[in-house]
Formats: sequence, C-alpha cells, structure tokens
Amino acid sequence: MSWRRFQEELARRRDAGRPAQFWWRDDDAGAARPEAKRLLELSASNGVPLFLAVVPDAAEPELFTLLHESVSVLQHGTDHRNRAAAGEKKTEYPPAEPIEAALARVSAGFRRLRTLAGGRFLPVLAPPWNRVRKDLLAKLPAIGIRGVSMCGPRAAAEPAPGLRQVNTHVDIVAWRQGKRFIGEDEAIRLALKSLAVEEPLGWLTHHAVHDSAAWDFLKKLFDLEGPRWLSAAEVFSYTAAAHG
Repeated sequence: MSWRRFQEELARRRDAGRPAQFWWRDDDAGAARPEAKRLLELSASNGVPLFLAVVPDAAEPELFTLLHESVSVLQHGTDHRNRAAAGEKKTEYPPAEPIEAALARVSAGFRRLRTLAGGRFLPVLAPPWNRVRKDLLAKLPAIGIRGVSMCGPRAAAEPAPGLRQVNTHVDIVAWRQGKRFIGEDEAIRLALKSLAVEEPLGWLTHHAVHDSAAWDFLKKLFDLEGPRWLSAAEVFSYTAAAHG
C-alpha cells in the first residue's frame, strides 16, 4: 500500500506540472572497493546523478578514475574520527575542540579533495554523522566552502552568511538495528512526509554497509516514473562561482 500511495503522489505532482524533485547523496566514500564500483554503476545505468561524499583522509586516487560524468564529490569531514566526549553524540567537530583546529582540518580536507577530484569537486561540506558545531559554519566561506548538507528538514536555507544548506531527508540504513535496510514501508513513509517540505527530497545512502534489500530498493526507486532527479548544477548551483 505504501508503495502504491507513493507512486500515486508522484504521478499527481507530475500531472499538476510540479514533479517531485529528488537528489541522491552517498556517504563514507574513500576506497575504490567493490561496493563503490557497484554504486557508480547503478548511478550510470539508471542515469541518476550521484553526490558522493568522500572522506579526504581515506580517499584513494583510484576512486576518482572511476567517476562518470554525473558524479559530483562533496567533502565528508576530513578524517571521520569521532571526537565527542563521553555521553555526547558522535561528531568530528565537538564544542570543546578549539575552533581553529577544526577549521584547519576542514581546510586541509578541502585542499586534498580539490586536488584529487578536480572539476568534479563541489565546495560543500557534508559533516560526518550529519553534525557540525554552529560557530564553525560562519567560518567555512572564508576557506572556500559554500554549502553544507546534513539530514532532516533544514532550519534555514542560509545558516550563515555566504553558506547555503541543502539536506537529505531519508537515510535508508537502520543504524541501530544492525545497519540493515530500514524497510520499504519506512523509507516511503519518510519520503511522503518529506514531500510536504518545500525542499528537494534528498535520499541518503551508505554503499559500504548496504545489504541486498537496500540495493534492491534503490533499483526500484530509480525505476519510478514521476520524480525528477536533480543534477549538481541544480542542487548546488550557488557553488558555481567558487567552484570555477
């Protein structure tokens, strides 16, 4: 029932001349492992643009030789190391760390990805665990970062001057339940809920931990008629000046 309702809603929006806008971000990339190759092949074979969030310190040069023309690279932190204190939620950017240290780390990762990814790199930070301290956001434009992407409805389109935010909304991995696929009904429930938000609906995946059900769901999702999958130029158009 959920899938049928989802299809009907997408068709209704399409027929009304305002098709649902989807975009796809995949996190924790770095190595040219088989799962990454499968991800890239899935994107290419379905013609769906992919925004690959790469951990700079884990990035292998070989990965970037595999990217096709519809893949864009985002910055996924720098080392993806949890620095949170005991009892705090995981984050690479804890409030107790000197902000200069956090900014220097982001800057180093920015330079490394810009070198490795070249023209496929977008100056957008997708922080690990989708968390970043607020005082760091205002300093990101000074080092070249023009966008930020996390998960859930955004509080503001511009969380700091010169910085735009475009979020994902549906993470298909159930992290607290064995890193399994969240299930088709739950994925569609979240998607239908997110369609009510006036933002492009972002799908969040993590290729390294996908089970067969997650891969099967993505194939089914990409076969849907009705949504329009957004390109890098559409999702992160505001980065064009900095990127060029």
